Amino acid sequence: MSNVLLPGGVVGDGRYRLLAQFGEDSRANAQFWRGRDGQLNRDVALTVLIGDPADSTAAVGAGRTLERAMHAANFAHPGVARVLDVLSLGSGIVPSEGILGMIVAEWTHGTDLIDVVSDGPVPSATASRLLEPLAAAVESAHHVGLVLGVDHPQRVRVTPDGALKLAFPGPLPMATLRDDVKGLGALLYLLLTGRWALRGGPSAVPGAPTGPDGSVVAPNILHANVPPELSSIAVRSLEDTAVGGIRTSAAILQVLDAVAEEEAATALIPAIDASNRSTKDDAVWITKKPVQNRQQRRKLTAWFTVVAVLTLAIVVWVVTSVIGFFSTSSTSGQGGGPPVASTQTSSASASSAPATSSTAAVGAAVTPASITEFNIKGSDNPSKAKLAIDGNPSTSWKTDIYQQQFPTYKPGIGLMATFSQPVKLAQVVINSPSAGTVVEIHTCDSAHPSDLSQTQVVGTGTLVNGQAIINLNQSQPSQYILVWVTQLATSGGGGFESAISEITYNQAQ
Repeated sequence: MSNVLLPGGVVGDGRYRLLAQFGEDSRANAQFWRGRDGQLNRDVALTVLIGDPADSTAAVGAGRTLERAMHAANFAHPGVARVLDVLSLGSGIVPSEGILGMIVAEWTHGTDLIDVVSDGPVPSATASRLLEPLAAAVESAHHVGLVLGVDHPQRVRVTPDGALKLAFPGPLPMATLRDDVKGLGALLYLLLTGRWALRGGPSAVPGAPTGPDGSVVAPNILHANVPPELSSIAVRSLEDTAVGGIRTSAAILQVLDAVAEEEAATALIPAIDASNRSTKDDAVWITKKPVQNRQQRRKLTAWFTVVAVLTLAIVVWVVTSVIGFFSTSSTSGQGGGPPVASTQTSSASASSAPATSSTAAVGAAVTPASITEFNIKGSDNPSKAKLAIDGNPSTSWKTDIYQQQFPTYKPGIGLMATFSQPVKLAQVVINSPSAGTVVEIHTCDSAHPSDLSQTQVVGTGTLVNGQAIINLNQSQPSQYILVWVTQLATSGGGGFESAISEITYNQAQ
């Protein structure tokens, strides 16, 4: 590829200034740049197609890529950077610039995917969470017949909230839906192994090893801690065979969802510390038959006989006492028997008793008709929101893993419950494994408020590892109740994330 562009230069007939190059795709003779829009004063992502305008073959290929990018401009999804403009020769590009066209997209803040895997593979659960939003974007695009072009690692960036995003749109001229599926498999392979399994990858990333038959070596062979289902989906997505190959993004997304659910289910199971086991505990786990001891059996028989006699005596005493009690009660109105103490309390003493709580009395639980992820900026895990009210504490809705605490990247995130009719709640009970998570309970006039100023805070609380009860001060019934996370718990990897296993909504009496 001819490097005709330099930082500080301008392209697009002087409108866009080049700031830094973030990669290149030799297959399309394309360079990926962070640029500055001089007219609108904002950073943008530039996919610059380099070539000689006199080369008709190159010009036709570039024109096809630009045409596909124009179609994608109408596609909106959190997993894909929005296309802002498409420039071609004679329409924003002059022949003297030495380029055939340019795709302008919104700039994606975050980290290069290559930098993320430069120190080695990422954990399997993290790989699933990273890839899931991009796989969902591919699935949505394929439903409307669009090819995204997710088959090159430098086209993809990792957002601050922990998701892969197509940052430099512009599929190859002859790319197909199948190429997107293979690209997802290659990205998963890269996350699990640190190696790229398709041709045309960047030189900084080693290629995937192959077996004697030329097939790619499975990730769980290279790294034994990779779950077999993830390893299988990565390899099968790359295969072009009709039998056994994965040919749709929906199949990949299904496995990623299953891995996420399994992680949520096992995250609550405490690890067994073998070092704390006592010898006495270990003695329970035997395989030989116990020795028959006649003297020990006699002792056990005598002991059980004593226990049976004592039990019978207690039962006789209880029955006799109950009969005596009812006999006394039946004669008390005739002046016989002992006097019965009055249980009435004077009105003065009752009124002087202090109130125990200012909250409303708690009534029966009410289940919302639906629950959705409420996210003012981006999306974390919307497909798992329903797990917070599925009645199964072993499944959870989780936020993404953030490198900094709220509100650095966003003010918060929450779950919006919609009830079939307005309800007045006394308390919300949240079951969570994420101790330290701070939440607010809001009532809302709609399920999609544009701003939190349109809601009312009726309770706050800090979650514990288990059930946390948050008493509410709700004056008016509301059909929409928001559990809003304002502070995340600390994750094991040094970041921040929170999970909510189950939410119970208790009505006020």
